[in-house]
Amino acid sequence: MINHHSALIYVMVLVSACDGDMTDAELEAIGENVRYLPIFKDFDIDRLTDVTRECSGLLADADGLETTLQIVKEAIPSRLSETAYALACDIAAADPSASQEELRMLELIRHKLGVDRLCAAAIERGARARHTRL
Repeated sequence: MINHHSALIYVMVLVSACDGDMTDAELEAIGENVRYLPIFKDFDIDRLTDVTRECSGLLADADGLETTLQIVKEAIPSRLSETAYALACDIAAADPSASQEELRMLELIRHKLGVDRLCAAAIERGARARHTRL
């Protein structure tokens, strides 16, 4: 069993890695989220690389995606489901356009964590607004 910090990082890694390309912008967004968001205030930033590798290792297995999503579901308290989804959306929005794989991953995460459609739409719109470029 992992803790909520690791589970939230796993969610961000899932979105970043789902299209086979973890971009610099996505990795930077993961790092910034972990460094600056209040939910991570008691997380040891030096563990970020290790947690990211753990998640990548899980994803390499045959049933890696489903296993990882189940681990995340079990580790994230229900009151953090929307936070996890918001982090996932921020990573998808870190690049100028979200791939179909990223959009599908967001849908899988939303369903697995039980984030209702209306809340998800609001979270997605907020991420889009925060990451809009001219």
